[in-house]
Amino acid sequence: MNNKKKIAILGSTGSIGTQALDVIEQQSHLYEAYVLTANNSVDRLLEQARKFVPATVVIANEAHYEKVKEALSDLPIKVFAGEEALCQVVQDENVDIVLASMVGFAGLRPTISAIKAKKVIALANKETLVVAGELINKLAQEYQVPILPVDSEHSAIFQCLEPGNKIEKILLTCSGGPFRRLPAEELAKVTKSDALAHPTWNMGAKITIDSATLMNKGFEVIEAKWLFGVRPEQIQVIVHPQSVIHSMVQFEDGAVKAQLGVPDMRLPIQYAFSYPVRLKASFDRVDFFKMKDLTFEQPDTNRFRCLALAYEALNKGGNMPCIVNAANEIANRAFIDDRISFNKISEIIEQSMNHISFSTDSSLDTYLQTDKETRLYAESLL
Repeated sequence: MNNKKKIAILGSTGSIGTQALDVIEQQSHLYEAYVLTANNSVDRLLEQARKFVPATVVIANEAHYEKVKEALSDLPIKVFAGEEALCQVVQDENVDIVLASMVGFAGLRPTISAIKAKKVIALANKETLVVAGELINKLAQEYQVPILPVDSEHSAIFQCLEPGNKIEKILLTCSGGPFRRLPAEELAKVTKSDALAHPTWNMGAKITIDSATLMNKGFEVIEAKWLFGVRPEQIQVIVHPQSVIHSMVQFEDGAVKAQLGVPDMRLPIQYAFSYPVRLKASFDRVDFFKMKDLTFEQPDTNRFRCLALAYEALNKGGNMPCIVNAANEIANRAFIDDRISFNKISEIIEQSMNHISFSTDSSLDTYLQTDKETRLYAESLL
């Protein structure tokens, strides 16, 4: 009898997805890649499917369906296509854990579908909580579903928690990105290749650009509110360029607990899969004797306006974080496509926040409508 936990990886060809498959391969006696999904990365998806032979593969972009189906016709793999298929495969009765690692707003509906199917959620798609944190928390409580954070920072906070002891402050660490020391006047001139050169983490293009603008950290602030039930003023961002301390929790007596490790996403991925058990792994260890120093700085929200905008959105609440996310996705993509300058990203987000109708309604329909309206408006600003 196969007692392995069956894992559905939403976004298996991205940075988190590929590292999750590495964890599954290392712990193959415990886990099985049961569902693999991708949007456009056909060749990588096919390579993964041939190696892991999941029960099901989904290619979200229906234009690639025939190619994927034909290429896997000699294997016992069901092949589906389209956004609806993503929502359906997570409901498979055999799936134990859903790793939500799709990038952006696209991860929201499949994650909601997985919660309603009472699956354990390993959450790497931060936009899900940014856009619809109130709704996701309600659903998680209603269906009694655990949401286990995969982001290195939120996993660190999760590992530092003490049941029954209140959090006084969350100290959310931040590498500072590639432009930490760059003067404000130079930021307007930075190129896509400059921004994609992250100093410590290896991530996909979208998240790497978000890290350069500090919007990624802004999103993590919003995510922390919903994951840990704290107020915005209880979340402090600390620039820590070495990325050894992944985040810290300060308790009511002033004690601070930190989680340390090398910058390797496989550790938080594996912990989300195995929680509350820790599994033996071959990941690199922290070598304290090789560390020259650990430094900490305040983030500069004047140069990196996106972080300030994220705090503004969190304080305003309602659909404002949804507006920020949608505008950021458009602006981020436009920068990658060389259509706008680096500084224009925060301008487009701020203009969208001032233009799109504000709503306190936390229904999925409101978020879907807000997302659509914001994208159209942000596009018009390009």
